Amino acid sequence: MLALLVSSAALAQAPATSSPASPDGFPAWAYPWAPEFKAAADDGLPTHVPDSTAAFTIAQERDLFFAPDWHPDDHPPMPAVVAHGRTPDVRACGSCHRVEGTGGPENASLAGLPAAYIVQQMAEYKSGVRKFSGPRRSPVLLMTAIAKATTDADAQAAAAYFSSLKPKPVIKVVETDTVPATEIARVFYMLAKDGGSEPIGERIVEVPDDVAQFEHRDSRSQFTAYVPQGSIARGETLARTGKSGTETVTISCAGCHGPGLQGLGAIPGIAGRSPSYLVRQMYDIQQHSRQGSGAAMMAPVVERLGHSDMIALAAYISSLKP
Repeated sequence: MLALLVSSAALAQAPATSSPASPDGFPAWAYPWAPEFKAAADDGLPTHVPDSTAAFTIAQERDLFFAPDWHPDDHPPMPAVVAHGRTPDVRACGSCHRVEGTGGPENASLAGLPAAYIVQQMAEYKSGVRKFSGPRRSPVLLMTAIAKATTDADAQAAAAYFSSLKPKPVIKVVETDTVPATEIARVFYMLAKDGGSEPIGERIVEVPDDVAQFEHRDSRSQFTAYVPQGSIARGETLARTGKSGTETVTISCAGCHGPGLQGLGAIPGIAGRSPSYLVRQMYDIQQHSRQGSGAAMMAPVVERLGHSDMIALAAYISSLKP
């Protein structure tokens, strides 16, 4: 499951919608997009993150041909395509997905995914069978362009690296009726500068705990995902039995994704991954925007899922140990 971040240290001021979805059932909250944001000027000063002696400028952090490596002892040596990409079209994988593949709410965490799965997804982006729903957000547009320029050797090197990494638990899932007010930071949500709160409604609100640390592209960034009350238990029932109330709407997730949903063979682990991303993938597959071999297997699984079903499943899956 791949996507890519194009973000900046500057943040948009557009408020997040509190409505659960548009009238046609589209989960607009899962596709945040504020393309009109204005980037803050680069002051040229070095930036820092906790527990690191490294220092980078904002210009370096915005350079998508450079992956800021804040904690080099946390991972094996990066292949060139992860650290620097390949000019002029292949951006550094580690720039957007972070050097340890942790990603963020706007894209995919890659750490621990099967190498063959990563290679396959790159091929599906390149061929055009993996598309997306909703607004033309920068992460998937850029990911598609990168895939088209990526060589087989590039894809295999990146896949081997990310598959060798152990996924980190970086998301805390919190059930609540009320959430802090949020703003859109281009392609993800952050807490509103003016504070305040609002009803959660039928949505998930996923935010970085320290937005500056996340914008500095630190792989140790942590996130909180606020979900409606009762979502985790309902999602567990759905994931284990396929039942929503007395109605069967899907099948057991463990049959393909393995015990604990941590993956099985070439099937990717989904436990502990971004709930916003998981909802986007379920919706994209349900709408036949995302196709390909894996999506074909998932299509009948998500066919009958409603909006609240997707939220519950994502809440439960994200609460698990990756």
